Amino acid sequence: MKLANPAPLGLFGFALTTWLLSMVNAGWLAGASVPLVLAMAFAYGGTAQFAAGLLEMVKGNTFGFVAFCSYGAFWWSFALFVEFFATGVPAAAVGYYLLAWGVFTFAMWIGTFALNRALFLVFLALWITFALLGLKDLLGIPALGTFGGYFGLLTAIFAAYLGAAEVINEAHGKTVLPIGAR
Repeated sequence: MKLANPAPLGLFGFALTTWLLSMVNAGWLAGASVPLVLAMAFAYGGTAQFAAGLLEMVKGNTFGFVAFCSYGAFWWSFALFVEFFATGVPAAAVGYYLLAWGVFTFAMWIGTFALNRALFLVFLALWITFALLGLKDLLGIPALGTFGGYFGLLTAIFAAYLGAAEVINEAHGKTVLPIGAR
């Protein structure tokens, strides 16, 4: 029995949720838009990605399993934190949370060296995004958050491209959108 490729589901869940939050971080959307981001984080960024990760496990793809389940859990933790627990938490704690995700993402980025170039770019842009957002909170420099927002937008574009490439290339049975395969 052939299983569908779960990666596009996870990539699009990640891309769309990251795009929305990054629009807030970059200053394109007001902070009043955060409830929309949280809804997306629970439903698509969190749940769809986590489901994609479990399906990657079934397919024997350790990288996809760890990546999608981890970032699905990130979106759940982010939404839960903002909605229920953020009051009174020092900015430095949030900064360390984001930097911890940056370190995890850096390790995953190293894993992409053996994979395709599009995935390499997703993880490169993502660890830089986490670093900028974490340093914004640790150092109290708002401009770093804005730059982090722009890197998040770039991350979302790379992830959406890869998701689209995986769907389109499979549907056409040939490479329509190149991903820089290894």
